[in-house]
Amino acid sequence: MSEPKICCIFNLAPHYREPIYTLMDEKLNCDFYFGDKVKTKIKPLNVNNLKGYKNTVKNKFLFNTGWIWQKGVSSLVFKPYDFYIITGDPYIISNYVILLLSHLLNKKVFVWSHGMKANANTKRKLLEFLFFKLSHKVLIYGEYSQSIMLKRGFKKDKLIPIYNSLNYDQQKRIRENLGSSTIYKDHFKNGKPVLAYIGRIQHSKKLDLLLRATKDLLNKGTPCNLVFIGKDVEEVGLEKLAMDLDIQENVWFYGASYDEEDIGNLIFNANVCISPGPIGLTALHSLTYGTPIITNDNFETQMPEFEIIEKGKTGDFFIDNDIKDLTLKTSQWISLDETKRNSVRKWAFEAIDKYYNPHYQIKVLKKLVGIN
Repeated sequence: MSEPKICCIFNLAPHYREPIYTLMDEKLNCDFYFGDKVKTKIKPLNVNNLKGYKNTVKNKFLFNTGWIWQKGVSSLVFKPYDFYIITGDPYIISNYVILLLSHLLNKKVFVWSHGMKANANTKRKLLEFLFFKLSHKVLIYGEYSQSIMLKRGFKKDKLIPIYNSLNYDQQKRIRENLGSSTIYKDHFKNGKPVLAYIGRIQHSKKLDLLLRATKDLLNKGTPCNLVFIGKDVEEVGLEKLAMDLDIQENVWFYGASYDEEDIGNLIFNANVCISPGPIGLTALHSLTYGTPIITNDNFETQMPEFEIIEKGKTGDFFIDNDIKDLTLKTSQWISLDETKRNSVRKWAFEAIDKYYNPHYQIKVLKKLVGIN
């Protein structure tokens, strides 16, 4: 029996997904078609490194409606592919053409998606319900969205948690060689506990809360420093706020870094990683290097990666937008003794190694297409 042929049609080729796409390229018989752009600035991967790369297609944004048409991809449903994996965005019109025709042509389409959120408006709920019903399987980022979709009438065997991943193999090699360093002591000229944030600096991340919580900690006599690892992509103005709060000596705006060894050293040697807004991939990056995470408790607006956090073991949740509670939770996590800190590292590594890596994801995909 010949190996099944798979057509992958994605809205973009983000750099962070290179490890899973590379593994799909090696382990599955995939052809890749990527959209040329989305409205958010995201670093792209070099698609030419994928032997199965076929084409970059034009994403046509239809006025200001939010709808997208991927030019030329709908005809791919007539090509000799056994399976299709498409971006699970219900606002890509060409996806509906593929989904509808797949039923007539007896082909299977898997949508790779965040799944449903509890706080979506009625229009989006109806649209998502139709979109996901047309698919054969929904590859979702986690179990929280799965629970929402089960309540809305979907069958469990249709919903396949595939989670998310970063550059796991490289990061695992780096973490195995990490240890205590003087990076923060050298910069701040003191040995105070360090709070860290890694990711793009955007308004939605509510990073002003982190600065204000740092101010509160210092006012209460709790020594600490704060580092931001990431680029300000929206002119959020955190530097000015730090000066207004008179804590600039305690804040390091490290900037963006794509050097994973530097990132590993920075995260490993921080006491806690905090994302006051939606956590996203920051959760994976932090736990990969064994550092606990604090984020908000509004799960309806969170990114799916929040569920990797095990309260009291690998991190915590503060009351959304509540600086007082954020300050309290932060003070608790920066005061861990060495034994508890090492336990957190162990639990964090276990969480990443079990599900949040491309090797787990490829096992899920191989099972779906019938490859042992």
